Amino acid sequence: MNRPSRPVRVLAPVLATGILLAVAACGNQGGSSGTTSASPTPTSPATATPALTGTGARAALITKDDLGNNWTQANNAATWRDRLLVGNVDVAAFLNARTTDARCQKLLDSLYSDTLLGRAPGASALTGFTQGDARLLYQVGDYGQASLEKSLDWVKSLPDKCAQFTATGSDGGKRTVQVAKNSLPSAGDDRQGLTVTMRGTADGKPVTVTVDVAAVRVGASGITVTNGGPSGAGHDTTATAVRQGAQRLKDVLAGKTPPGTPSP
Repeated sequence: MNRPSRPVRVLAPVLATGILLAVAACGNQGGSSGTTSASPTPTSPATATPALTGTGARAALITKDDLGNNWTQANNAATWRDRLLVGNVDVAAFLNARTTDARCQKLLDSLYSDTLLGRAPGASALTGFTQGDARLLYQVGDYGQASLEKSLDWVKSLPDKCAQFTATGSDGGKRTVQVAKNSLPSAGDDRQGLTVTMRGTADGKPVTVTVDVAAVRVGASGITVTNGGPSGAGHDTTATAVRQGAQRLKDVLAGKTPPGTPSP
């Protein structure tokens, strides 16, 4: 007697139970040695970007050679958040001002404390360079990708939300702050650049401080660049720091050794 062909997958509900029982019985006739086909093993997700180590963070710092001979590496960059004397102006104190808008206040606080992307819970390192009355602070750290994406979304909103506002310094003086978008080279996985200009008085004299601010994400690690001073901000130098720094960080995360060794 001819065996029936394999039943079709879609059957009338009234026959479904009987057919399932028949199939099960036929399956048992062959003993227990047979095995059912397992579903294909899901493809494992792509390997996450390696976490930044302390050694890696230091290796990812840009060097004087990346910026050019006109820049001098500073030995006290870690203390700039406490006092940044440029000529007769304490730029750090000048940036320490209050405004009523929480989003814009966060910007001022981050410029004063050098925490544009927050404080890195993982490894981090920083270095600084000087040229005349300009100061360039460069930081790299492991912030976590979700945190970085959130921080970058906030930075991207600032040219619209904080295009111009008034802040009051600790001395009671008024500061006019302007925030504009600054284009950056295509580097890293995501990025945003700003130019922040603050006008006011210090010791009774008019003062204008202009800084470029750049934030770049490479995997779960981030780069921040703050570059400028009373004489303005050099956009080309900011772009160079971003381009060179992102490549160095990318190399470090890939297990490579970038050229040059930062001074301790």
